[in-house]
Amino acid sequence: MTGVLPPLLWRATLRHLGRHPWQLLLALVGLALGVAVVVAVDLTNASARRGFELSMEQLTGKATHRIVGDRLAESLYTKLRLELGVRQAAPVVTGYGRLPQGGLVRIMGLDAFAEGPFRGYLGPNREGGADLLALLTEPATALAPGDLVKEGRLTLTIGQRQVTLRAVGIVEDPALERLVVTDIATAQWLLDQIGLLDHIDLIIEPNRSGRDLLEAIRRQLPPGVRLESIAATQDASAQMTASFRLNLTAMSLLALVVGMFLIHNTMTFSVIQRRGLIGMLRALGVTQGEIFALILFEALLLGLVGTLLGLGLGILLATLLVDLVTQTINDLYYVLTVREFRLAPLSLVKALALGLVASTLAAWLPAREAAGALPGSAISRAHLELRWRLALPRLLTVALSLLGSGALLLASTRGLLSGFAGIFLMILGCALLTPGWILVLARLAQALAIRSKGLLIRMAARDLERQLSRTGVAAAALMVAFAATVGVGVMVDSFRGGVRIWIEDLLTADLYVAPPGFEDGSTQALRPELLQDLEQTPGVAAVTRYGYNRIVLAGRPVSLVVLDPAPATLTGYRFSRGQATRAWEGFEAGEVIISEPLAYRLELGPGDKLELPTDTGPHLFTVAGVFHDYGSEHGRILIHRRNYLRHWQDSGTGSAAVFLAPGGDPASIRRRLEERLSSLQPVLIRSNRDLRTITLKVFDRTFTITRVLRLLAVGVAFIGVFSALMALQLERARELAVLRATGMTAGEVGRLVSWQT
Repeated sequence: MTGVLPPLLWRATLRHLGRHPWQLLLALVGLALGVAVVVAVDLTNASARRGFELSMEQLTGKATHRIVGDRLAESLYTKLRLELGVRQAAPVVTGYGRLPQGGLVRIMGLDAFAEGPFRGYLGPNREGGADLLALLTEPATALAPGDLVKEGRLTLTIGQRQVTLRAVGIVEDPALERLVVTDIATAQWLLDQIGLLDHIDLIIEPNRSGRDLLEAIRRQLPPGVRLESIAATQDASAQMTASFRLNLTAMSLLALVVGMFLIHNTMTFSVIQRRGLIGMLRALGVTQGEIFALILFEALLLGLVGTLLGLGLGILLATLLVDLVTQTINDLYYVLTVREFRLAPLSLVKALALGLVASTLAAWLPAREAAGALPGSAISRAHLELRWRLALPRLLTVALSLLGSGALLLASTRGLLSGFAGIFLMILGCALLTPGWILVLARLAQALAIRSKGLLIRMAARDLERQLSRTGVAAAALMVAFAATVGVGVMVDSFRGGVRIWIEDLLTADLYVAPPGFEDGSTQALRPELLQDLEQTPGVAAVTRYGYNRIVLAGRPVSLVVLDPAPATLTGYRFSRGQATRAWEGFEAGEVIISEPLAYRLELGPGDKLELPTDTGPHLFTVAGVFHDYGSEHGRILIHRRNYLRHWQDSGTGSAAVFLAPGGDPASIRRRLEERLSSLQPVLIRSNRDLRTITLKVFDRTFTITRVLRLLAVGVAFIGVFSALMALQLERARELAVLRATGMTAGEVGRLVSWQT
């Protein structure tokens, strides 16, 4: 750039920027905010991804495969070691506890004699002052992070119990900040899983003997137990949050697009302010290329400073957003026990490149306009406005083409990326329509003002029409930000209303019973004797049993809900496809009912066949209907318990819905149930009102970050409109002075500017 621009032009451009500090400051703030949102979201997503990786490392270590199943018996581990000779196998019991100050910690019960090749928390190579003998021989002992231990003890709430563990060692690795390690027997006692394992980790070499060993293990697994690849499981979990992170990125890029309008506005005004100087420079022999390079140099300078400011602001913003994002992931997808903010250099480099490229693209048209004008026409402002007027038909043609392409893309594709591309094309098309609409509305305002004899309105409308090159871009920036605000706001409010209606329809029972830890993802089942006692409790009219299993369809986890419904439960499901009576008849006869997200993703409807992996091998099920569901974005499948037991071995009940007899008092029956059931098994008993409140609270937490990003985009647009209006008034300083000199009062000038605004 220094070889292209003579020193005189360098001094001229720097002097011009120095003479307009407010215009310069507003442009920098607008771009900095746009870049800051992109940086913050990218850093937050990177932190969440790293937190996921570290959380997975806590669980898996160096394991390559895992044996999982509901109520996995300890005897299977013994069989693997003694009969199959699997030496690199480690039993694990895992669950969650809550801290007194709030927040979850992961509890991992491990076998010190098997852990060496896997994680090393309890292995012989572990460094530190841990008393492993006490961990193995004394009850209620643990290794815990130092910041959670008070006076050598750690207090946790697990289900409805509060337990205190003695810390016999400190976990100092930052990657293990929310991990409590115990002996496997202690974890079984804490999590009420005596004689059971959560999973068995394996290290299998990727060679022929390893593959043979995997086949031998599969043949020995009992029904309901499966062998999974760690890599495949992690990929499926990572895919669960991909659309969520993509949504955040799209929102952040929208703020940057609004910032690009602001840079374009600033550079256009800079060209207009110097149109006389540019005309004289062209007359004195300065080439088109030098004028073009001059404007682009200014834009790059603004872009560099604004982007650097945005990087600092984005880092600060990311430290605030990371808790919102990880909380949303915890609520909707899986538990992240590692939640710290991590500075990713790649995110900063990407944001720096985005800011500079956005600034260059935004300044391209003003630079081309300045370079392409003839010396005489460059001095004339009317020439610029005339070119804008002549360009309106072309803008209309391009805008309609973009709107049509965007609508066609949205209608013909089902992918998220193509959907965002279609929306972006439509936004761009609407932005190009804005100058034409301003012209139409300004003329309409003039016609109405003539009838009402509103002189100030006529003057304001005529000025907007005369300044179309300025007002068109400012209004387009406001339109984009306002459209995003209204669109996202209506979407969130409509979605919240839909969730509220859905949860009110679905929660038809009076009380809901679940084992402790159910809300934190525990797979513990309700005991059969508890269910029997529950059904025989006076005042209880009916009980619906729910079982839960997880299967993988098309690479994504899907919830299989095993239902043994009371008649009142059936009224809680609304069908989007299929007739309700016919669907429930098919459900009773062995068909399945699927949720709307799953039907959309797999393109299924009533009568279609769905192949599910069962304990007895793949089996085809007929789809009886499709129901509205907000419980899982990847989908849920309802199957009757009778049909489920034909193909799966697990028969556990994960939760129960309790319907009371007419006239029963929910509060008194709830107390009675707590007294009767507490001796059989610790359980959580909630009313349908409690569950509605919890669901909507989770929903509101989920969209908090969306509201923050939306407000930031509006902030960028506000700065852009303010900058454009201020520039218009600065440009009209002489005109306003003439109006004051000819008798217009200060109040009338204020009203004129207000009408234009």
